[in-house]
Amino acid sequence: MSTTRPYSPGPPEPSGASGVPEEGAQAAAEGGTAAAAAPASGGGAVVPLSASGDAAASAAGRQIRRLSFDDASGVVPMARDFARQALYAWGWLPSATADQRATAEDVLLVVSELVTNACLHAEGPDQMWIACDNKVIRVEVSDRGAGQPAPRTPHRAGRPGGHGMFIVQRLCLDWGVVRTPGAPGKTVWAELGAPA
Repeated sequence: MSTTRPYSPGPPEPSGASGVPEEGAQAAAEGGTAAAAAPASGGGAVVPLSASGDAAASAAGRQIRRLSFDDASGVVPMARDFARQALYAWGWLPSATADQRATAEDVLLVVSELVTNACLHAEGPDQMWIACDNKVIRVEVSDRGAGQPAPRTPHRAGRPGGHGMFIVQRLCLDWGVVRTPGAPGKTVWAELGAPA
């Protein structure tokens, strides 16, 4: 699994915890909050897709929702509830089949693991983005931590704790870390495939 893909799924929404199609977020970003200036990892910048990548993502129907954790408590259940609401809005829930239900549960588990990891190892999460198109859901969690998340090796199932990134690695198509040079923090991302 890659852990260094140097891009994010596109510009975050301007502010607040909302969901709009990506082209709406892009228009809002162009209207005053440029994607390059949006905080992605503790004051860093989101690395935007190229203009052609934005157009392709909009044409593909990608939607993005952003949740800010400013001064929040109970961030893990908050993040799960936010992701669950996005899954309902995007038609991934309620699930018609066992495969669809398992995929939605995997998304919620990955959200929990990424946010928990930020709480335990990186001074807490700053923001979470969840993006969806017809084939992939991408989850990103930004924090101010300097550490590099990695699955424990060797993985020992009987050991208490330390399973978060192993779970993410096993459930996801790919995952990685994005850092902005000279800025503190990072964004940890993970991608999961749509149900069959």
